[in-house]
Amino acid sequence: MSTSYGRHFVSTEWDKRLPLHLTSIGYSEHQNVIVRESGYHTFHWLHTVEGCGEFTVNGRAVKLYPNQGILLKPNVPHSYHAETERWSVWFVTFDGALANPITASLDLQHMQPLSWETGCPLSDIHEHYSEKIRYSFDLSGVNGSLEVYDFLSQLKRFGQSSGQQSLSKGHERLTPIYLLIEEEFGDPELGLARMAETLGVSPQYLNTLFRKSWGMSPYQYLVQFRIQKSKELLLSEQGRTVKGISAAVGFQDDSHFVHTFRKLAGMTPVQFRRQYGLGEESLS
Repeated sequence: MSTSYGRHFVSTEWDKRLPLHLTSIGYSEHQNVIVRESGYHTFHWLHTVEGCGEFTVNGRAVKLYPNQGILLKPNVPHSYHAETERWSVWFVTFDGALANPITASLDLQHMQPLSWETGCPLSDIHEHYSEKIRYSFDLSGVNGSLEVYDFLSQLKRFGQSSGQQSLSKGHERLTPIYLLIEEEFGDPELGLARMAETLGVSPQYLNTLFRKSWGMSPYQYLVQFRIQKSKELLLSEQGRTVKGISAAVGFQDDSHFVHTFRKLAGMTPVQFRRQYGLGEESLS
């Protein structure tokens, strides 16, 4: 059985530019009364592990029983308290450059409680992170971003609202595209037509599916993915030129890469490497 734990992370300017970044995570065996008249400054998820609590948001009170939780947008007034002698909860807070579109499919405007079946990965996620924190697993930066993405993927896959089907159906259908992008992002010929062919749908319908699930087109998702990969290479391969990294992540024209990088990151690849890199190897 887990004992209470918690980790809070200082967000750097670089972290804030990540698609998602983790700001805190924790488990409380005995949750105290919380009243936030101005809400919380980032996205905030909380679910019941044991006992029952009452969560009030937008003037509506809901009971959260085991395997039930709620996800809030930033700055939404809310409060919660225990309804049983012991109320154990797990929470995670996060933000990021793409936090809004990534969470759009969770129907956040209604702040609906989500539930899941006993035995699915969400049921013991508090134990999972207890182990990671015990062994000082790195949950900052890109690692934290991946952890948040993994959690949201599980929420979309297993979460159910008002007895309806899992919120992840659209995302599950797009899984072949995620795998294709992960494996072939460095291929400059990868584009909408090939992605649509992989899924067996028209390019127009693929655009519709992606916008419904992510709030962006599949091409925009691919570009964001390539830029994120380029950031990792800029820092991990200091001796590699920007032109070489541009080609490695699928850009045919390095000037287009620099322009896109500047648009999404707010600085050039050279500036990014100088600011966040550990050395001053080849920057050209």
